[in-house]
Amino acid sequence: MAITWSVGCLDSTKTIGSLSDVVTTVHWTASDSETVGEDTYTGSLYGSVGLADADSSSFTAYGSITESDAIAWAKAALGSDEVTRIEANITSQITEAKTPTTTSGVPW
Repeated sequence: MAITWSVGCLDSTKTIGSLSDVVTTVHWTASDSETVGEDTYTGSLYGSVGLADADSSSFTAYGSITESDAIAWAKAALGSDEVTRIEANITSQITEAKTPTTTSGVPW
């Protein structure tokens, strides 16, 4: 199991100071799955995070941004404690799916 992070969308502002197409928000998804026998169990979370003000000395032009850049920016903006919490939550979802602690239904 390894958590996979992806980016579905970037929000940007057309002009901030001397910079153009400045990414301000990253919309992310983190997910994982585990297959046991014929069954596959999944867990995922999604969200968005605002980025700090752009720094012209380390600015990446919009057309040059890679998904790995955006994931790194999102994780940095979230902070390591929150990234750890997100990944632990996904692992817990998979564990709960494999060995449920609650059930719902009717006895008939």
